[in-house]
Amino acid sequence: MIETTGVLTALGRLAVAVALLAALVGGIGLLGAFGTPSAAPVAGPQPVQELRPAPVEPGSAAPPVEEPIPQAGPGVDPVRHWADQVSADIDVPARALVSYVNADLAMRRHQPGCRISWTTLAGIGRIESDHGRYGGALLREDARPSRPIIGVPLDGTPGVRVIGDTDGGALDGDRLYDRAVGPMQFIPSTWRKWATDGNGDGLGDPQNLDDAATAAARYLCNGGRNMSTGPGWWSGLLSYNNSEEYGQKVFGLAEKYAAAGNRRR
Repeated sequence: MIETTGVLTALGRLAVAVALLAALVGGIGLLGAFGTPSAAPVAGPQPVQELRPAPVEPGSAAPPVEEPIPQAGPGVDPVRHWADQVSADIDVPARALVSYVNADLAMRRHQPGCRISWTTLAGIGRIESDHGRYGGALLREDARPSRPIIGVPLDGTPGVRVIGDTDGGALDGDRLYDRAVGPMQFIPSTWRKWATDGNGDGLGDPQNLDDAATAAARYLCNGGRNMSTGPGWWSGLLSYNNSEEYGQKVFGLAEKYAAAGNRRR
């Protein structure tokens, strides 16, 4: 796991977000903050993922983790400085990398025994929404996609579970069925339990990748998991999506991201 010495000091700006995260340990429901539901947009299927599953047996290993982020110069955000260098190597928006790394750092303060890595969060974000770029969207500097990401209705059509509406359409605009929302694709009922303010603005918004990445980290760490072990990592991933192939794809992506980050030391 990334060593914390020197890194958290350099990232003092995260103190507010981390303090808020600790206050939110029980999970919060912020559906009222989103106002009157709008009509659900037409949403196609998830994009075809041209990703090769890693040749790893479930439960046998966890992906490697990345080394410490180097210090930047005075007045420079070391996470963003590093993200700008790594982004082009792995086709991940720099702003998305900032969200994933800050979630990792927050969890090291809040739940250090979990040892979640930003590379795992990035692997999930790639599969779920291409890091907030699903359907041609762009990830903006406020960590929100240029248009909301809302999945297909969970209406029991082939390959889709049936989940009736749980939020009155507040998050997904659908009063009949739930739909997964945001860059990390939270079902509204799951978001209600794990909603997190990851950027210290006082709101937990599943469309904001700062919030969604930190909520995903909390979800993966649930139950005292150690995500640096094979059993712990696979338990977390299969709870997020109960598919061995999904876990193998995230594993392969996490390996790729860790290797790219290490090359930028």
